[in-house]
Amino acid sequence: MRTSLIRFTGAALSGVLLVGCTGTGQPRSAAPSATPTATYELAPRPVRPGERPINAAPVTDSDGRFQVIGLQTGLGILFGSHAEWPAKGQYVVVRIVVENPARANSRFDAKRQKLITADGAAYSIDRFAQAIKRQPDTLPLGAGVRIEMDLWFDIPKKAKVAAVRLFGEPSLGIRGSTDGVEVPLT
Repeated sequence: MRTSLIRFTGAALSGVLLVGCTGTGQPRSAAPSATPTATYELAPRPVRPGERPINAAPVTDSDGRFQVIGLQTGLGILFGSHAEWPAKGQYVVVRIVVENPARANSRFDAKRQKLITADGAAYSIDRFAQAIKRQPDTLPLGAGVRIEMDLWFDIPKKAKVAAVRLFGEPSLGIRGSTDGVEVPLT
């Protein structure tokens, strides 16, 4: 009698588990309907004097999401809070939004970013111009942090700007560097 009860209980329990696992139990409810994601309504801001807006889509490189929003070219001199400095050629200013959409901290390194000219040459930021204009070389980006800043380049006077190559930091635990992502500026 006891053996029969154990077998019956085991069979009943197996049947319940099988029904739960195979999906032959209660009918499933309809799939959730797609609803649009809520967005922030940010007020438009005027473009700065001498700058033209760039309507580029956001791009991602590893843990960095970037959006180019403005460009100034042909600047012969820059003025900062404590200095003025002439360009060796021409200053080019690329206004970007940098975001860390990851769950871990990340780092942005302005010194890795490159301006690409029409002849294919790549130029690093001008660290002296960055310092005069009080723009960071490197900065930590916490999870979900978003900042807006300028990248200052000093390129030959006759060079034509083609693109900017933006580099994010590799994801946590990954060694090496990223290949970057190019955003056209023409």
